[in-house]
Amino acid sequence: MSVMLIDSHAHLEMEEFDADREAVIERAGLAGVECIVTVGTSPVLSQKAVSLARRYENIYATVGIHPHDAESADDRVLDELQRLAADPKVVAYGEIGLDFFRNLSSRRRQTELFAGQLELAGELNLPVVIHDREAHGETLDLIRASGIRRGVFHCFSGDWAMARQCLDLGFYLSVPGVVTFEKSHTLRDVVRQAPLERLLLETDCPYLAPVPHRGRRNEPAFIVHTAKKVAAIKGLDWEDVARTASENTRTLFSLGGRTK
Repeated sequence: MSVMLIDSHAHLEMEEFDADREAVIERAGLAGVECIVTVGTSPVLSQKAVSLARRYENIYATVGIHPHDAESADDRVLDELQRLAADPKVVAYGEIGLDFFRNLSSRRRQTELFAGQLELAGELNLPVVIHDREAHGETLDLIRASGIRRGVFHCFSGDWAMARQCLDLGFYLSVPGVVTFEKSHTLRDVVRQAPLERLLLETDCPYLAPVPHRGRRNEPAFIVHTAKKVAAIKGLDWEDVARTASENTRTLFSLGGRTK
């Protein structure tokens, strides 16, 4: 039986895939990727993600506003996302969080919006997809205050001490293609120590293509390289890593059906 993989975090709705989206999805299937979660980052892209999920049985969507777009978001936008989240193909709320590295929106507005979206996710009974860059302490504080204990830190960028706090809160850690980069020592240390039962695999495509595709547009088919690197770090068969990470993703996102 062939190995099956799930890309837990992709951005197939983005314009980088407009020219050949169908072919990208087909290549993913040929590579053994059985499901893809395509992740909304703005009202427009969340709508595109949901539309894409409606078209393909094995694609699911999330809705949310990325911290980069926090400045332009208001309550009307959150109402719109709440309506969109009612679609049965929407399996999580996100990508939401804080980005104090690029600061494309003010830190104050990012914090306000993150808190508001955590509250909305709780009302919707959806797990959350967290973006955290250079804001580890602030992100954890807001999650603790929200009471939400179901979600994933996507493209995990912290150290093992940070990872333990996330795990203690009930969250999964998602491993991107960065783990294949030569200098990703901190992430590899986290992967080595974290229980496999709490890890997801992702591409974050079109970004962060793994070796040997680094520098190219990323796509879901490339997730096999990430799975093999995680397996090498943990001293496991990559098929076992792929299967367990896929099961973890199905559990977190209730793929194949969700309760309201």
